[in-house]
This record gives sequence, structure tokens and C-alpha cells, in this order.
Amino acid sequence: QVQLVESGGGLVQAGGSLRLSCAASGRTFSSYAMGWFRQAPGKAREFVAGINWNDGSTYYAGSVKGRFTISRDNAKNMVYLQMNSLKVEDTAVYHCAADPRGTFYRYDYWGQGTQVTVSS
Repeated sequence: QVQLVESGGGLVQAGGSLRLSCAASGRTFSSYAMGWFRQAPGKAREFVAGINWNDGSTYYAGSVKGRFTISRDNAKNMVYLQMNSLKVEDTAVYHCAADPRGTFYRYDYWGQGTQVTVSS
């Protein structure tokens, strides 16, 4: 069974940085697409960034492009989200997700989330 465990969230001032980590286990992930999503209070969950585990191709939401970087470590089965120049509107619970088909459209597995709070 696939298990995803996020860590690295916390409280940071606007303009600061955080790095989120997602530990993936239970499968060989070489064919997977991995994604980071976020959900702010009272808002719908939204896609933040995605990475193809095999070739490392990446995709970003327009709101984070140029500020966030998604990466993976194949040897450690880890996915990271480096977040720079954080804004108050980046405050949300961030979830790691896995799409076994590598399509970036259908994520079957989700982590429990980690809270990111950006203060002004």
C-alpha cells in the first residue's frame, strides 16, 4: 500500500522560505507522477506543482511559478517542495499526492498534509 508522509511545514514570515518533504513508500514509483496540492480554509484544494518521477519533468501553478521548486530524490523515495518568497496567500495545508498512471490528472494516494502559515 502506498504511503505518503509530509513534513516541513510551519510558521514563516512573508518573504521567507520553507522546504516541504514527502516520504513515499509501498511501491516502485518510477512510473508515477507526484504532486503537491494545497487547501486554504474555506477554499477548494488546488494544484501547486507536479513532477514525473521517471524523467523529472515538472509543472507549476501560475501562482507559484518562479517561487516554488519541486524535486525528487529517487534513491530516498522523497519528493520536495522548496518554497521561496512566501506570501500570506500561500497559507494552507499542503498535501503530497501520487498518480500511478503518470498523467498528473488522477491522484489515487494522498498524504495527511502539513500546515504552512505565512504571517505578514
